[in-house]
Amino acid sequence: MSPWVWAGLAVAGGLGALARFTVDARVSAAVARRRGALTGRTRRGTRWAAAIPLGTIAVNLTACLLLGLLAGLAAAPSWPSWIDAVVGTGFLGGYSTFSTACLEAARLLLDGRGGAALMHALAMTAGTLLAAVVGMAVGMEVGMALGSTPA
Repeated sequence: MSPWVWAGLAVAGGLGALARFTVDARVSAAVARRRGALTGRTRRGTRWAAAIPLGTIAVNLTACLLLGLLAGLAAAPSWPSWIDAVVGTGFLGGYSTFSTACLEAARLLLDGRGGAALMHALAMTAGTLLAAVVGMAVGMEVGMALGSTPA
């Protein structure tokens, strides 16, 4: 791997981490605003939304969708391998946050919120798998439409 790819990977990883922080913070703030607007009213799902770290779920769903898309596009023989390293490993590796998702599920369990921990784990597992499958399918279709045949 060339020094340029290594440098690109490092920069992309940092940018991915910044993107993760931004998306997580914005989703969490939107949930908090919505909860604040519902204060004093009973609304189905409000407690669940407060208990589940939706920012982390949003980050990991989009990361898996984008990584699946990248993997689908990379199936084309003419796809440059440096893009996988810089975008896939660098940016999306810095963006996705599996360890944070596990830590949040553990915190929910330790807080005695087993149901919320289970919902979090199920949403993360099923949702990210589905997002990766959809991303790969779309990526392979786009790659074929651009004239490349998947390997």
